[in-house]
Amino acid sequence: MSSTMISEITTVIPAPRLFKAAIIDWHNLAPKIAADKVVSAETIEGDGGIGSVRQLNFGPAMPFSFEQRRLEFEDVKNCEIKSSVVAGGGLGVFFNSATYHIKIEPSGTGSLARMVLTFTPVPGANSAEHEELIKGAFFGVMKGCEAFLLANPDAYN
Repeated sequence: MSSTMISEITTVIPAPRLFKAAIIDWHNLAPKIAADKVVSAETIEGDGGIGSVRQLNFGPAMPFSFEQRRLEFEDVKNCEIKSSVVAGGGLGVFFNSATYHIKIEPSGTGSLARMVLTFTPVPGANSAEHEELIKGAFFGVMKGCEAFLLANPDAYN
């Protein structure tokens, strides 16, 4: 039986700029602004497009050493992406499968970032703990990018 979790965050950054920083270039930006959580990131399979697999290598602040995600869908114009966890992270611990759908939409002069996580929990796993971990990570990514972009007004324009 699958479960769904939705998390929304508003930022003062326009949607296209936030999408470029928080999604498209996250593999380069994360180690700079969240080094305690993301040590490095790299594309380990493919050319970065649909079907490619990206690995995030986590620091000691995270409960897992790495996570690999496959890019399933990307629409840069509409600031939307879907990816599936294929290895590491909570796979086999909290969930048997997980798909992230992130869309960043204009909201006033800023944006609304929405993440929908659809997952099949491991029987007996603490789904509430997993959901809090994911919500916290999403909030940290978006707010970390917001702070970086406010401090660097020429970045990701």
